[in-house]
Amino acid sequence: MKEAKKKVYLYTRVSTTMQIDGYSLEAQKNRMKAYAEFNNYDIVGEYEDAGKSGKSIEGRNSFNQMMDDIKTGKDGVSYVLVFKLSRFGRNAADVLSSLQVMQDFGVNLVCVEDGIDSSKDAGKLMISVLSAVAEIERENIRIQTMEGRIQKAREGKWNGGFAPYGYKLVNGALEINEDEAEAIRIIFDRYVNTDIGSTGLSKYLENHGIQKIQRQNGKNTMFEAGLIRKILKNPVYCGKIAYGRRKTEKVHGTRNEYHLVEQDHYVLVDGKHEPIVSEELWHDAQVKLLAQSKKYEKVNSPKNEKIHLLSGILKCPICGAGMYGNKSIKHKSDGTKYKDFFYYGCKHRTMTRGHKCTYRKQINEELLDDAVAEVIVKLVSNPNFADSMKEKINTKVDTAAIDMEIANYEKQLRQAYSVKSKIIEEIDSLDPDDRHYIKRKADLDDRLYRMYDKIEDVESQLIEARAKKDTIEAEKITVDNVYKILIDFKRLYKLMNAAERRQLMEILVDEVHIFEERQPDGRWLKFIKLKLPLVDGQVDIGLDNSATVSIGSIPNFV
Repeated sequence: MKEAKKKVYLYTRVSTTMQIDGYSLEAQKNRMKAYAEFNNYDIVGEYEDAGKSGKSIEGRNSFNQMMDDIKTGKDGVSYVLVFKLSRFGRNAADVLSSLQVMQDFGVNLVCVEDGIDSSKDAGKLMISVLSAVAEIERENIRIQTMEGRIQKAREGKWNGGFAPYGYKLVNGALEINEDEAEAIRIIFDRYVNTDIGSTGLSKYLENHGIQKIQRQNGKNTMFEAGLIRKILKNPVYCGKIAYGRRKTEKVHGTRNEYHLVEQDHYVLVDGKHEPIVSEELWHDAQVKLLAQSKKYEKVNSPKNEKIHLLSGILKCPICGAGMYGNKSIKHKSDGTKYKDFFYYGCKHRTMTRGHKCTYRKQINEELLDDAVAEVIVKLVSNPNFADSMKEKINTKVDTAAIDMEIANYEKQLRQAYSVKSKIIEEIDSLDPDDRHYIKRKADLDDRLYRMYDKIEDVESQLIEARAKKDTIEAEKITVDNVYKILIDFKRLYKLMNAAERRQLMEILVDEVHIFEERQPDGRWLKFIKLKLPLVDGQVDIGLDNSATVSIGSIPNFV
């Protein structure tokens, strides 16, 4: 009887559009297809990662899809064909761990050009050796590439990537883009020759209609303060080329994670390009940047810092963003200091990440803090509320539904294990001399594998259900603590310092909302959302014109 064709996957990867070892991508595929045809293999799937590095399996979508298909047994493949081992991966750990997963599901790796078959002992050894060599080769390529870029920087040439704002790339070289350069000149001139900082400069540009021209590496038309500081620090604008200002370093304790780290020492040379500002002006900007960074360093210890009770909790009536505590100094008519004025203002009242809010009011901090505390005191002082809280504390959390779900999964699991044991017994009792032995064995193996899948699914559902029950019970304990605090709020609040009061507000209050304008009776507060799951979700405390507190979620509460 003619043996059935073994099913295989083809996998190809190229990190660039260049040919690999003299073979184009199409030529590599043709070689693998010829190999499959010669060995009577049936290609049932092709996977390709174009423009992907082999340093890690992360980001290689086709590779990960192929591994998922192998795990699910989608096509019942026996092999994965690759042109060379380096196309499968250049990280030794990734190669070996991926191969182990494949072999766990009965799939082996064949490297056509290298002549390696992982189903053979010699093939496994060669893969271990060559994958380590591939990783060393990748590191050598990275070092050679870096050396090439450093040399290019030393020659004053642009090192690739998008051109900085104010320049354009012409045949790989930087040339001034006059449509953008004028904004760069204004930024340096205004920053150095006036008293305004980067935030004030952002406002100045906005007020004068000077916007950033949209290009491929940014869609925001605003010159944000952060971007302005980056522009001011960049020596490219005074005709210099810098390389190595930020270095990619491996995150300690990880295998393939990297991050950018600012460097104190880097290559800085005269560039081949024309400067937009003078070197003297650029240096003056650096002096001011350094002076301002020191000026705004925190000099107060945490114990002396002002605690803003409602920062972030208080919401802007216009844009809904958090309002944050701030300070301004009031002066007498003769110019001498009168007092410090603490207030809440919308965080978008100044330019923040390209957003700006029109709500300009400064709400007296002490007035709002006292009003919120008074509302909570009135709420908890009401006998009906206190009784309701005590009742909630004594209420047992209802887990009947989740308990029933857990019991159902446990029953399914017992049944599945029982069926698995019976299938194993049937397999053990098969007669090898039976002419249908192979088919019967295959059928029973298939049933056994499906039963293992079912057991795994039910176990996962059981674990999830038990975790859900634990969460429900833990949340009940947390809510009980909130209720207990509320019942004794008035006494606790008087005893607390500013930091403790802030912590208490974070525990109890979700949001505080105010009117756009102060009401005729002097009120700012509109409503408060407490973190109280009395019924479902949060509870709104409405404030009527007589400043009494009402809450509809608690029966008979007035």
